[in-house]
Amino acid sequence: MIKSRAMTTDNFWGYIRAEAQKLSETEPLLISLLDACILDASNLSEGLATLLSRKLADTTIDSEQYFDVIISVFNKNPSIVAMAQADILATLDRNPAATSALIPFLFFKGIHTLQIHRIAHAFWTSNRQGLALHLQSRNSELFGVDIHPAAKLGQGIMFDHATGIVIGETAVVGDDVSILHNVTLGGTGNETGDRHPKIGSGVLIGAGAKVLGNISVGDCARIAAGSVVLQPVEAHVTVAGVPARVVAKAGSDKPAMVMDQTLPKDCIVI
Repeated sequence: MIKSRAMTTDNFWGYIRAEAQKLSETEPLLISLLDACILDASNLSEGLATLLSRKLADTTIDSEQYFDVIISVFNKNPSIVAMAQADILATLDRNPAATSALIPFLFFKGIHTLQIHRIAHAFWTSNRQGLALHLQSRNSELFGVDIHPAAKLGQGIMFDHATGIVIGETAVVGDDVSILHNVTLGGTGNETGDRHPKIGSGVLIGAGAKVLGNISVGDCARIAAGSVVLQPVEAHVTVAGVPARVVAKAGSDKPAMVMDQTLPKDCIVI
């Protein structure tokens, strides 16, 4: 199993193709899907564009039109494809359900919704806000994840389960962050301007946590499930509760990598 990001995109795609070939031999019902999205694609860009375009297609825009739009973004912004690879490998490293890189690429909506956001963000920053907002809307409809296209997300991010994640317009998420389902990075009310959280690198945010307002969460912090964070969080600490407060150290140097969401036995959360 690959557990390293020190790979070229071509080698990474070759690994996924080999896994897809094995799967096609045992699951003939999936052959058309595997052929279209992997075995007939020459690289990760083509495969990812095909997969996402098939998911986005509806009665108004077909998959071929989406493919042309997506592949043009990938060609102009190759860093998006590199970030997709980092996201897949992050999921492979941190999620025991991902037994090969093929699994998150093909089946995990956390990967899919992240990449659609990256495409929408590219359009947003290229002054094509209408198309960016359309992709945001389709993303929300398809996966139950609502990320404003202006939000800035790093690489090596894992959305575990992904359902119910909401990220506001002025939010920033660093590299190597793990976010579980039903997390909100939102505002505190009807304010305008810079109003959403800034999440450092290596942060772990547990299921159902709400981080509200233009506050910073330091690198490698850990936010316990169900917490409501209304004040800035220092690096390398654990916060928990409603409202959240510091209850312990982060539990490891890289909580987002370790994915340990348990709190110390002597920890009192109010």
